[in-house]
Amino acid sequence: MDDQNKNLLIAALLSFVVIFGWFLIFPPQPPQAPPASDTSTPASRPEPVAPAPVLPPDPELRRAEALARSPRVPVDSARLTGSLSLRGGRIDDIKLKEYRVSVDPGSDIVTLLSPVGSADPYFATFGWLPAGPGGPRTPGPDDLWQVESGTAVTDREGVTLVWDNGAGLIFRRTVRVDDHYMFTITQSVENVGSEPVTLIPYGYVMRRGMPKTIGFYILHEGAVGAFDGTLREVDYGDMEAFETRGPNNTRIERIAVRETGWLGFTDKYWMATLIPRQGQPFDAVFSYAVNGSTPEFRTDVLLQPVTVAPGATGQAETRLFAGAKEVETLQRYRDELGIARFDDAVDWGWFFFLTKPIFEVLHWLNLQIGNMGFAIILLTLIIKALLFPLAWKSYVSMSKMKKLQPEMEKIKERVGDDRMKLQQEMMALYRKEKVNPAAGCLPILLQIPIFFSLYKVLFVTIEMRHAPFIGWIRDLSAPDPTSILNLFGLLPWDPPAHDSFLSIFSIGVFPILMGITMWMQQKLNPEPADPTQKMIFAWMPWIFMFMLGRFAVGLVIYWTANNILTFIQQYTIMRMQGVDVDFFGNVRRSFRRKKRDAA
Repeated sequence: MDDQNKNLLIAALLSFVVIFGWFLIFPPQPPQAPPASDTSTPASRPEPVAPAPVLPPDPELRRAEALARSPRVPVDSARLTGSLSLRGGRIDDIKLKEYRVSVDPGSDIVTLLSPVGSADPYFATFGWLPAGPGGPRTPGPDDLWQVESGTAVTDREGVTLVWDNGAGLIFRRTVRVDDHYMFTITQSVENVGSEPVTLIPYGYVMRRGMPKTIGFYILHEGAVGAFDGTLREVDYGDMEAFETRGPNNTRIERIAVRETGWLGFTDKYWMATLIPRQGQPFDAVFSYAVNGSTPEFRTDVLLQPVTVAPGATGQAETRLFAGAKEVETLQRYRDELGIARFDDAVDWGWFFFLTKPIFEVLHWLNLQIGNMGFAIILLTLIIKALLFPLAWKSYVSMSKMKKLQPEMEKIKERVGDDRMKLQQEMMALYRKEKVNPAAGCLPILLQIPIFFSLYKVLFVTIEMRHAPFIGWIRDLSAPDPTSILNLFGLLPWDPPAHDSFLSIFSIGVFPILMGITMWMQQKLNPEPADPTQKMIFAWMPWIFMFMLGRFAVGLVIYWTANNILTFIQQYTIMRMQGVDVDFFGNVRRSFRRKKRDAA
């Protein structure tokens, strides 16, 4: 490998180390709450929910008291539990039965939606707006609905709510939910008056206060939507910076959708999104406002106006997804309901052409095996098999380079410090022996995007969350919980917390195995002639060991398995080419031809 190619490889590896090291040591800070501004709400938005009274500081007690402020209808399906509020008819109390806050089986189940007055208000509501000024009164956020039919929202029955404006309009809202996470909200308005009315059906999802985010640059958390096939992701800070200003200093982005679309808010693993009936135009609105001192983030769906004649009934239907971003579930809704790009609510990233196939293979292997850790190892085997033709060429080239090292040393002694002469004679030697010094770099460079893509899959997909492997590995999406600082649990003290700088030295069993296997693999490669390059390569396994020690252990397992398979491949091919290696640095060359001649 000549100096130019070595420098290229070193630059790629150092860039990799610098990028991951920077974000490991100096992770981005979560966004701060914006300052207060005008408290009023523009007329172009549906009415705001009134601020709640001061409640206890304990989050669970505060949430319980907020729920008790309104009569409620239970929600109890196969995968969801909670309630909807009769005051305003909001869906504002949803928990996910199958997901817990931590790997501890006794921990609380995950809370997704919460009512106004709780620590993190997050809810969805629906209704009608007058099409023009002076229109009829429509139900507002504090109006109390009555239950007309049904006792609970389950995956077997729905509930119909009714509200009468006392001026000739009767509003009904039927709420159903399937056996996963999709609500269907059917709204109707019956005109028992003497004049036609024109109303605009709407729905919105609101988050009050600055949502808690991970704040990591490779993950999008915030508003998200897809409109006529185009994905739109908006961070919370970007919503505050919208250039279009509505009344009372509201920041707005409005998108006219022709046929297909959806929008809402996404967290790392959870999502609440509105999905109008596909195939009809609607307006999608992202907006940011401040109510008192509290920021409000909202995504609205405004459907086409409906004119209801006297004695007639108008109707509109909107769906609400409130649940976990399980890829198979999102894909099923995408296909069955025609919701374009719904599975792209998972942040697949720039390398989506790699992350999606990697996930599909991993998920399929996990379904066959029943263990995501072994699925990662099998994925490593598949990737190595696909790259084997390149690996063969690379390792044959490295074998030839090892055989040529005595000749290269003679050239260096002969030309001295004349680098130009050295380069010329080296290239002449390569041409004579038909050696491509760059061939050894290609498999390594191809591994970098695969590595990034697998890291992305492990980081963003809920299928990896709390997925166990063997022994002490109970969550492949978290770092190896063991630590060399307490001799892997033998000493009676806890290692530094993950947010401590010292945690970079608190590496576990698998990161150490990764460093050792990387060192073993490196011993098979030709040693660089340049002392600086030699030193960099010598330290590289141990730098990676510490840098990746705090990353998802599933990624470290992949890297370790990849190192072992690479070592086996490279060692076998080099032996076939007549090269033997002493791992402690003494490279011995033996030629099969000489053995055959001696025989």
